[in-house]
Amino acid sequence: MTPKLPRVTAREVLAVLKKRGFAEVRQSGSHVILKNGEGVRVTLPVHAGKIIHPAILRAILRDANVSTEEFSSLL
Repeated sequence: MTPKLPRVTAREVLAVLKKRGFAEVRQSGSHVILKNGEGVRVTLPVHAGKIIHPAILRAILRDANVSTEEFSSLL
């Protein structure tokens, strides 16, 4: 069973992804597109103050190749 995901906002997820080497490439509406040095792309929905749904967060972490434990430790 996977560990429970923390309830976080897009700003917190963005900070963790930047620590992992992702950089903002562009923005399309309320979605920020990030890439790392290897060319891995992640799309992050940014809605001020809203908590990201756990299913969306899980998909973002899977795309970014970040484990739940690693994500929690980088918060």
